[in-house]
Amino acid sequence: MTDCVFCAIVAGDAPASIVLDEPDLIAFMDIRPFTAGHLLVVPKRHAPGLDALDPEDGFRIFDAGRRIATALRSGALPVDGVNLFLADGEAAGQEVFHVHLHVIPRRHGDGFGLRAVPRSPNRTVLDGTAAAIRNALAP
Repeated sequence: MTDCVFCAIVAGDAPASIVLDEPDLIAFMDIRPFTAGHLLVVPKRHAPGLDALDPEDGFRIFDAGRRIATALRSGALPVDGVNLFLADGEAAGQEVFHVHLHVIPRRHGDGFGLRAVPRSPNRTVLDGTAAAIRNALAP
């Protein structure tokens, strides 16, 4: 992908502060961090969204996110918790259309968080939604 900034980073054609470089993935610091230490885990093979992501690459990026989160919590940075976040599609907030997992170190009172208001649908609504998702999963 010639116009993908993450592919350019993978190819070494764009700068990045690398945290982890493995055969199938790379992790680097986010240039617009939500919190100190916010980084991205990116499969080296281009996939614009989850529907195009190789399942093994999906496993690898989440495993790397888990390993990095564990390291963050035991490392020198002040970290009280970690959020893993993946936006799939423009409506979900995806800005770079190359799958990437955000690893966001958290501190109490850091100001970052989900701002949505949870709803409390009744069981009939939940069952109907579950059925729609089950149907979509069926081959």
